[in-house]
Amino acid sequence: MRLVRPSLEWEVEHKGYVKEWGPSRMVPSSFDLSGHVTYQAYLQALALREAGNEKWLPSTSYFLITNNDRIVGMVDIRHKLNDFLRNVGGHIGYSTRPSERKKGYATLILSEALKKCTELNINQVLVTCDEDNIGSAKVILHNSGVEDESYTDSDGTVKRRFWINN
Repeated sequence: MRLVRPSLEWEVEHKGYVKEWGPSRMVPSSFDLSGHVTYQAYLQALALREAGNEKWLPSTSYFLITNNDRIVGMVDIRHKLNDFLRNVGGHIGYSTRPSERKKGYATLILSEALKKCTELNINQVLVTCDEDNIGSAKVILHNSGVEDESYTDSDGTVKRRFWINN
């Protein structure tokens, strides 16, 4: 298992992941392919997003890849927090491929993302999840998350917020 950066090499596998995800909102949103005419256009847009252009703060995106070159998870690491990320998104957003859930990949991808945060000198890492996402809360707690106050968005959505000392 390894983290790799998105590149043309992963186009087919990435599209398969997105197709399996279905019509629901892609998490993390940086991996959403909709609105891009080509995969190359997606990669260019991702590079701008990762550089912190326009409304985005600097971030780094990775796929979690098996030894058989299958994408089983995705993670986006935000290098800094703004008010939105402090309340809703956190430093790390991750997901597991639907057919690969409940196999420990989420715990692994968060653990690997925390190592990347260490390289980025992010010493206190904020990770959030929806109030009803019990599985994600367990993953965060398993990675030494300490729960802070929850945040309630204007639409009533409650985000649980956890800090991890890195």
